[in-house]
Amino acid sequence: MSARGLFVTGTDTGVGKTVVACALVRGLRAQGARVAVMKPVASGSERTPSGLRNEDALALSEAAGTAAAYEDINPYCFEPPVSPHIAAKEASIDVDTGKIAYHYGRLAAGADWIVVEGAGGWLAPINDRQTMADLASSLSLPALMVVGLKLGCLNHAQLTRRAIEGRGVGFAGWVASALDPAMSRAAENLATLEWVLGEPALAVLAHLPASASAVVLGEAARRLQQRADKLLRRLE
Repeated sequence: MSARGLFVTGTDTGVGKTVVACALVRGLRAQGARVAVMKPVASGSERTPSGLRNEDALALSEAAGTAAAYEDINPYCFEPPVSPHIAAKEASIDVDTGKIAYHYGRLAAGADWIVVEGAGGWLAPINDRQTMADLASSLSLPALMVVGLKLGCLNHAQLTRRAIEGRGVGFAGWVASALDPAMSRAAENLATLEWVLGEPALAVLAHLPASASAVVLGEAARRLQQRADKLLRRLE
């Protein structure tokens, strides 16, 4: 497989991984790259005439402008909005990293880059034996960490960074995502993150309420895309 890949993870669920991943996909496409996308495991999906569909996976597919089969992009799709390993157990399905690697290979075969978005945080379980960390490691992908700016983020960011390095996975950098518009000392916390992580954020994503429209989300992605060149140069 000749495609270069990136695994987008986060300090928690709901921290903005999809917005970040989509922005990077658009940035790569703007440079003329063929980009594939993947959301290997997803829960919280809706039933459609075509089967279960996950909002994050669809957003990634739209950003990539891809005609790839949905089953390649999101091989494990579960309906209830719970941890994927619980949803999989309820559906009597065992999430298999080998199957994910197969679909990854199909996507990578026709791409210059492949952006993979995890579910939840770095150590979110995918079955009784493995976590998202095992998945990223099995695919040999460097990790981009999205840090949700909220009380506790200093601890969560450091633990996630150390866990990434502890798995021997490359660290591609981090992006700050403002979750709480009323967070006290937000600037001070951001400065502390840069200190404890040893490097500045590649981008700082402004707060977006849960009810934000697709237009607002698209504008946020475009703002981040403008700064994505720093990450792309880092990975050269």
